[in-house]
Amino acid sequence: MTDVPEVLFVCVHNAGRSQMAAALLDRRAQGRVVVRSAGSDPADRLNPAVVAAMAEVGVDLARVVSRPPSAALLEAAELVVVMGYDQGAPTDGPPTEDWWIDDPRGKDAHAVRCIRDALDRRVQRLLIRMGVALPTSPR
Repeated sequence: MTDVPEVLFVCVHNAGRSQMAAALLDRRAQGRVVVRSAGSDPADRLNPAVVAAMAEVGVDLARVVSRPPSAALLEAAELVVVMGYDQGAPTDGPPTEDWWIDDPRGKDAHAVRCIRDALDRRVQRLLIRMGVALPTSPR
C-alpha cells in the first residue's frame, strides 16, 4: 500500500451514487486518500437531484463529468467500490467491495438526501477501516 491510498467508486452511469461517494470521501479524507469515480456507461451529465443534494452539504458537483473506468484508474486503485453494477465488477486487480445503495435516479429530494447520508456513513466506516483519522466536522 502506498502512503496515500487510492479508492475508485464505480457504478453504471457515474452520475449519482459513485459521484456522491467519491465527493464525500474526498471531503472527509482531506487529502489523505486519492479518490476517483467512473461508470461503465457514463451519463451525459450528473443527476440534477444529486447535484442539489450535495450542494446542500457544501459540495459542488456542478462541473463534474462522468467517465468510464480506464485500465489506469483500475491499476492505480487499492480498493474498488462498486454500486449497483449489474454487469459484474472488475475481477483482476485491487480488492473489490459491493455497496448496495439505492439508485437516486427518479427519486425525490428526500430520498436522494437519504442516499447521500447513507453513503456518508459508509464513507466514514471505510476511512476507519483504512486507518485514516476522521476530521472532527466536515460540514
